[in-house]
Amino acid sequence: MTKYSTTAIVLHWLMAAGLAGLFVFGLYMTDLPFSPQKLQFYSWHKWAGVILFMLAVGRILWRLTRTPPPLPGTMSRRMQAIAHAGHGLLYLLMLAVPFSGWLMSSAKGTQTVLFGILPLPDLLARNKELGDLLASLHWSLNVALAAVVAGHAAAALKHHFVDKDDVLTRMLPGRHAR
Repeated sequence: MTKYSTTAIVLHWLMAAGLAGLFVFGLYMTDLPFSPQKLQFYSWHKWAGVILFMLAVGRILWRLTRTPPPLPGTMSRRMQAIAHAGHGLLYLLMLAVPFSGWLMSSAKGTQTVLFGILPLPDLLARNKELGDLLASLHWSLNVALAAVVAGHAAAALKHHFVDKDDVLTRMLPGRHAR
């Protein structure tokens, strides 16, 4: 089997590290008492979310124009369909999570200003009830993304240690598929 391209591998691991870091940072900052530092953390969180959104768009465009290595022939059609659905859900959530955060910020009346200099347009008018609803949606989408990412990682480890195929190694930097 062939290995993923260097670009695909870099985008994969940048997204993985970014999503994990942003999730943990989001959990940390929400429990802080109100302070200037907490407001700065929220700004940083939004900046990182915008960057991950742009990376996700780039990753999806890359994926749409490149054929990935085929799944192992030993996988049943059902398992291949589940793998494809899981990847589709990952891509959808990588877009939905930051977009829901942007909508939430707009509804809560706190504009996203990228790097403190580039204001992004508010997508919704200020509306506290809608902002609270979108905060719940943003949280739920994050939990769903974390669950799908965990399932994705577990499947890769299962392929490596149980099935002993190259599904995992072909996405590792500097490794050659078996």
